[in-house]
Amino acid sequence: MHDPIAVGRRSALRAVAVQAAAVALVAAAYLMQGQRPALAAAGGGAALVAGNLLSTLLAFGGGIQPAGSAMVRTLVGAMGKWWVVMAGLAMVLGFWRLPAIPALVGLGAGLVVHSVAMIVESNRIR
Repeated sequence: MHDPIAVGRRSALRAVAVQAAAVALVAAAYLMQGQRPALAAAGGGAALVAGNLLSTLLAFGGGIQPAGSAMVRTLVGAMGKWWVVMAGLAMVLGFWRLPAIPALVGLGAGLVVHSVAMIVESNRIR
């Protein structure tokens, strides 16, 4: 039996895993500049990874539902994702006072890699 919800969940979780690996590589590259820039890159990227994981779990966690419920879960997941990202950046930049550029580079790398991974996953499914 074909379960499109499970396929979508697995694809989204794979994209999050690829995103986490890319953020780890960016943070490792920033180690050449020191510990604080590497932590900032890891923190910025980790905020996005956590947000995307939350979004994926909320959007696909309810199984097969009516269209209205599925849309609400997707919208709540997207809003939750960005709340987590903003809270994570606030911690990285405000509370821990880590450098802003590496944090934004980690965040940007995570955004790009996740988008590309989702495109690749959607083409692979067809």
